[in-house]
Amino acid sequence: MALSKSSLKGKIITELKGQGFTTEGEHAFVAKMAEAIANAVVDEITNNAKAAVSSGSSAGNWPIT
Repeated sequence: MALSKSSLKGKIITELKGQGFTTEGEHAFVAKMAEAIANAVVDEITNNAKAAVSSGSSAGNWPIT
């Protein structure tokens, strides 16, 4: 499964709505905040995470893309 900034943003917005955050209107910044969080999380994972494969011909640590 590929990581998706837009998919994660949508999930964050849905969760914030469920917690009672105001997500629409002139002063609502939930979408901007969700986008910033999603971008940072996906960037961190794709830049630094490794998948550990413990056996077989692919054994080793491999980058997450």
